[in-house]
Amino acid sequence: MAGKWVKFLQKGLGPGARSSHAIKVVGQKAYAFGGEFTPRLPVDNKLHVFDLKDHSWSVPKVIGDIPPPRVGVTMTSIGNTIYVFGGRDLEHKELNELYSFDTSANEWTLLSSGEVGPPHRSYHSMAADEQRVYIFGGCGNAGRLKDLWAFDIDSRQWTEFPSPGENCRPRGGLGLTVCREKIWVVYGFSGMELNDVHCFDPSTETWTLVETMGEKPSARSVFSAAAIGKWIITYGGEVDPSDQGHLGAGKFSAEVYALDTDTQCWMRLNDAADASEHPGPRGWCAFSAAKIDDKVGLLVYGGNSPTNDRLDDIFFFAPDV
Repeated sequence: MAGKWVKFLQKGLGPGARSSHAIKVVGQKAYAFGGEFTPRLPVDNKLHVFDLKDHSWSVPKVIGDIPPPRVGVTMTSIGNTIYVFGGRDLEHKELNELYSFDTSANEWTLLSSGEVGPPHRSYHSMAADEQRVYIFGGCGNAGRLKDLWAFDIDSRQWTEFPSPGENCRPRGGLGLTVCREKIWVVYGFSGMELNDVHCFDPSTETWTLVETMGEKPSARSVFSAAAIGKWIITYGGEVDPSDQGHLGAGKFSAEVYALDTDTQCWMRLNDAADASEHPGPRGWCAFSAAKIDDKVGLLVYGGNSPTNDRLDDIFFFAPDV
């Protein structure tokens, strides 16, 4: 299997360089929120919108319960509504508010906070199907987590699912996708880079440790991931942490892999491109599945580089699947 990277030119005043932020594509627009330029210092709480047709940035006038600035935040979407959960604020406190953003009305709504729903966390992961928003893991007040929660968008109720058990270590920076009506936990960081895959079936509420085969990626975290058909596509990530922790840059990957969720077989994708068209090694990016010009793929924005410089470029990878 192969695929092609495309780098987008950007028009207008965009969010600028950042990492530990989030982006989500709804229709032909990508909504970016949160992040840092200086380690652990949230940049702003503006919602920046990138038009995937004319490649221009804008900052819409928004109303409602606007979230404060944060890093280590995640986003997902159902229909025209984006959901934002958690993160870490200016005082380095973990957060647990769930917000929605109506892209039609440009309105923020606070859906849950306080004692309701998942405990406070950042650097967790988030995914959704047509009915529920899912949250897994992250860095909590008392260490890393491995809990799975679901928020039903109709009842507006949280459900905590069973724990994956002892063979799944608590982790942050993992890949979380909904693929073939199951929830997949891929790799992550638990004091060390991890290379395991776990699968949760909501219909039976059971976990499975997935024994993967093939061209298996090395252990990694804070990579970009998206479910495309039966495939989980991953790009980049940290393969060796910095001895300075979050203040430094570890060693990053530039590789693209695909996991076939039917056969549990990994494949490294041929993503050859000119240097100017390839994102190169990076992690802590914002990413989202996207459909652009009838091609479904992975949109990647910004992140951290091997030199510890934050990045502000946008790439799209379309696999031949």
